[in-house]
Amino acid sequence: MHSLTLLLVELGAIFAGLAVLSWAANRLGISAIPLYLVAGLFFGTGGLVPLDAALPFVSIGSEIGVLLLLLTLGLEFTASELVQSLRRHRSSGIVDFVLNFLPGLGAGLLLGLPLVVAVALGGVTWISSSGLISRLLGDLGRIGNRETPAVLSVLVLEDIAMALFLPVLLVMLSGGGPVRALGGAALAVGAVGLALLAARHAGHRIARILATKNDELALFWLLGATLLVAGATEALGASAAVGAFLVGIAVPTEVAHRARTLLSPLRDLFAAVFFVSFGLSTDQAAIWPVIGPALALAVVTALTKVATGWHAAKRDGVLFRGRLRAGTALVARGEFSIVIAGLAATAGSDEIKPIATAYVLVLAIVGPLLARYSDSIATWLRPSERTSGARRRHLTP
Repeated sequence: MHSLTLLLVELGAIFAGLAVLSWAANRLGISAIPLYLVAGLFFGTGGLVPLDAALPFVSIGSEIGVLLLLLTLGLEFTASELVQSLRRHRSSGIVDFVLNFLPGLGAGLLLGLPLVVAVALGGVTWISSSGLISRLLGDLGRIGNRETPAVLSVLVLEDIAMALFLPVLLVMLSGGGPVRALGGAALAVGAVGLALLAARHAGHRIARILATKNDELALFWLLGATLLVAGATEALGASAAVGAFLVGIAVPTEVAHRARTLLSPLRDLFAAVFFVSFGLSTDQAAIWPVIGPALALAVVTALTKVATGWHAAKRDGVLFRGRLRAGTALVARGEFSIVIAGLAATAGSDEIKPIATAYVLVLAIVGPLLARYSDSIATWLRPSERTSGARRRHLTP
């Protein structure tokens, strides 16, 4: 078959398959991410049918997918929100790091992985899925709940931490020493500061550009700026993904909604390509030997995430049922965990991919289910909550 014909056939099959998987996920009420990962596994290394002709497009598309995921994530926050979150929930961020990074680091060392790969695995277990969780809160009608600000604060702190963690990890993966790692962290801090400064002093200019009635022009400006900043950040030794995140933060609030609307179709498309790409490049035969450790790690870090959300919600004065909602909402892992594992794999540390894939698959499915049934779990753990909750609702005018 002609190479162009084969390319078009494979890409058509991929996108048609993504449509089916997205439909199935919506019918089941779960995230499509685990389905995309499984599909990649079935058609990747050691899978049913290799998709060799489509691999170059999938590879480039996956890189763009990472940038768009982090760009749209940055659009959710403003510079002032970042500062406020740091001040109010600093202890929650520390608890989150200690409870969720250390199990991944320890598991990596116990499995005999190199130190830098174990650090990457710690990042995989540390970071919750902002995309999954934000969609889950909306689906469950909990955006206005009292515990939701605590959940969002933890997610914001994790996003800020990623701006420091990713450059340091990349330096370690490239073989750099402590001095280069500190330099990467300093560069990331400087980049964050520059983005916040730009958001404060140049936000009106960005708003003017994106305020154009021409959607095509606004989209081109936004994508062009993102790719240029991401490329510059990568050239300076930090992560291109961090650069895209900072562009999102710099976009003013008054035009952020429009930017999200313009980017949503592209983000969904290329993000799906990214998840499929991760599965395609993972040998499914390598997953079975690590399925036990992945399940054990998933159980441990599901509990530690519940403890993290419990602590954060308690600081806001939330009661038992709301604390459990906050904790279970944070369990899901997804895009950021795969990004970290993907960066490690790109740097030549393929050992992390099988366990990271199995781990994310488990928690991308279990996390939303725990969140959905958290009130039932709360009633089972503390039956008096049902009675007292009903009494409070009866007394509320």
